[in-house]
Amino acid sequence: MGIVGWPQETNARIVAAWRDLGVTAGMLLPAEARLLLGRHDVGVGRFDVRESLDGVQPGIEILTELERDGVRVVNRAEALLNAHDKLRTARLLGDADLPHPKTRHVRSLEDATDMAPPVVVKPRFGSWGTDVFRCETSLEIAQTLAAVRSRPWFVKHGALVQELVPPVGYDLRLVVAAGQVVGAVQRAARAGEWRTNVAIGGTRRPARPPHEACALGVMAAAIIGADLVGVDLLPAAGGYVVLELNGAVEFDRTYDLGDANVFAAAAAALHLPRLPIRLRPTISSGRTPAPSRPKSRVS
Repeated sequence: MGIVGWPQETNARIVAAWRDLGVTAGMLLPAEARLLLGRHDVGVGRFDVRESLDGVQPGIEILTELERDGVRVVNRAEALLNAHDKLRTARLLGDADLPHPKTRHVRSLEDATDMAPPVVVKPRFGSWGTDVFRCETSLEIAQTLAAVRSRPWFVKHGALVQELVPPVGYDLRLVVAAGQVVGAVQRAARAGEWRTNVAIGGTRRPARPPHEACALGVMAAAIIGADLVGVDLLPAAGGYVVLELNGAVEFDRTYDLGDANVFAAAAAALHLPRLPIRLRPTISSGRTPAPSRPKSRVS
């Protein structure tokens, strides 16, 4: 079984934890996966967004090729794109009537003139809270769009303008595997900050997600077709709003639900084989540098 993608701290944690459980796991770069995985093997797609925020890491198409070769693919290419492309996410959740902020795709200032503040301006492909701006007035919206218009992600894809869900200082991140919530944390924003991302100073706290949050997270994961995904929820109006989904969600044992190891719970939910298969643990990765791959950051 191979984790297919580019080096990331969570990928290394997953490989180590699953090996401890008896799953013959290894980290594979895209080219290695095509050579080493075959019929009846398992490939877990873990491609993240580029550090430049202008798309997904290269090589994601290998997941479709692996599937054609008879490999069981966990997190297909389309599911990862549905998670990382926040415009796709908004459209899919909207079509399913799941609670999600009203979203507008803008290419210029004129495209956003009818969006009533407060709003959030963000990249179409984004992570770690990078280049996410809160705008309280129409003037701030105009100034923000003017400030980002030369950035690579805006030049390529424009920006998303979303209605602001009133921040409460924390959100709830779920890890959903094969339709089950296998891990969760509460992410608390640092003092003076409204974004909860750990990469910009937020902190993780153990969480016991209520039933309604778990049900919403499972539905959101199903809507985008993801097998292993992070779902970020924000309390709102007596319930929850789906803020984002992350196809390469970073997690650790902080996400354990009670005494249940999050890595073991994910492996069990995904029904990963524990019998020896052709991929040996000595097959590892990182020999070839990944263009525009994210640094070791957490979201």
